[in-house]
Amino acid sequence: MRGSAFLRAFRLGISSLLLHKLRSFLTTLGVLFGVASVIAMLAVGEGASAEAQDQIRRLGSRNVILRSVEPPQTGDENAEMRVLSYGLTRDDFDRIEATFPAVGRAVPVLQTPAEVRQGEDVCRPRVLCTPWTYQDVTRRDLFAGRFLTEIDEETRALVCVLGYEVARFLFPFESSIGQRVKVGEHYLEVVGVLGSRLPTGSIATDPSSEAGGEVFLPLSTGRAFFGERQTEIRSGSMDVQEVQLHEIIVEAERDIDVELVAAACREMLRREHDDKDYEVIVPLELLARAAETKRIFNIVLGSIAGISLLVGGIGIMNVMLATVTERTREIGIRRALGAKRKHIVTQFLVETMVLSGAGGLLGVGIGLLIPWIVERTAQLETIVTPAAPILALGISVLVGVVFGLYPAWRAATMDPVEALRHE
Repeated sequence: MRGSAFLRAFRLGISSLLLHKLRSFLTTLGVLFGVASVIAMLAVGEGASAEAQDQIRRLGSRNVILRSVEPPQTGDENAEMRVLSYGLTRDDFDRIEATFPAVGRAVPVLQTPAEVRQGEDVCRPRVLCTPWTYQDVTRRDLFAGRFLTEIDEETRALVCVLGYEVARFLFPFESSIGQRVKVGEHYLEVVGVLGSRLPTGSIATDPSSEAGGEVFLPLSTGRAFFGERQTEIRSGSMDVQEVQLHEIIVEAERDIDVELVAAACREMLRREHDDKDYEVIVPLELLARAAETKRIFNIVLGSIAGISLLVGGIGIMNVMLATVTERTREIGIRRALGAKRKHIVTQFLVETMVLSGAGGLLGVGIGLLIPWIVERTAQLETIVTPAAPILALGISVLVGVVFGLYPAWRAATMDPVEALRHE
């Protein structure tokens, strides 16, 4: 019996709304755009967060990255020649390898500012001199060819591996494997290409104002060619920088050891270095921060989109209050014929739920379409989680109920006699 009464109220509500089709449609637009914006914003936020976390994971969740940092310059800035010695040392590397029990592997990296040339094309990527274990520790994907080997390190082989961006810039229409490139004053054979990876921190990504990336040499080859002193001439003065190691990548044996290894590295560097000429980057900590940022970002985006739903709910209340005023005489007649207050409340709540529900369903459809359009036009990754449309639709129906209660209560509490006299 109750089911049939509700069905009758539902049919009556639909017929009442269809009497004013344009007004009903315009009323649903507020909810429609609110629901669509909730889904779209959460999808864009999820996509951006997932991409950022993936880039951090590529650095290695077990890795701790120690990096040399040039300290603030002091003394005579106008000197014709200055020699600045700073950063990580081979002694730091030896201490980490020999005394840290939780360390699985450690990889030293020496960087040189040499330019890379192939024919007329010139770029200045990061030229990194590393041992053959670099790829295993960093978990970089190999795009083509091979990476450096232990034999390359032992024989000081004249070989190099290009980063994907550098290979694409220097060899846009042919394979770079087997080709020769000039690194500084030396010609090296390209034996492999590493896949791209967005760097973190202050790493430059613009060696030729078109391409970013890296070039990898065997550590022994790099030391033989370039040594540890880097000379930079500017404005008539000569700056000589002496850095033994630009990076040390430390891999912990287990995930739970990462924080311990990071703390040990920080303490060791603090004791051994008088100046703060280093920085410690922990991808696992960056990942935790990224997750927290994602949570805050989603809350902010959801709140902004929720305001649209709030505005839509206010619009529904406004229209329903006007509807109650217009149908005052109808309400009086129904009450005179025996309709109870709950029947009047049910009728108007059904109408508000239909308005908000219809707007919510249309909003879900548009909200799923917007991320698809964004991915194909703006080349941004978007992720629509199953919870987003369900949550948005549920909130839209809840908005209809909340903002429909007052108009329904106002209609139900009318004096039947006064309602019948209303013109």
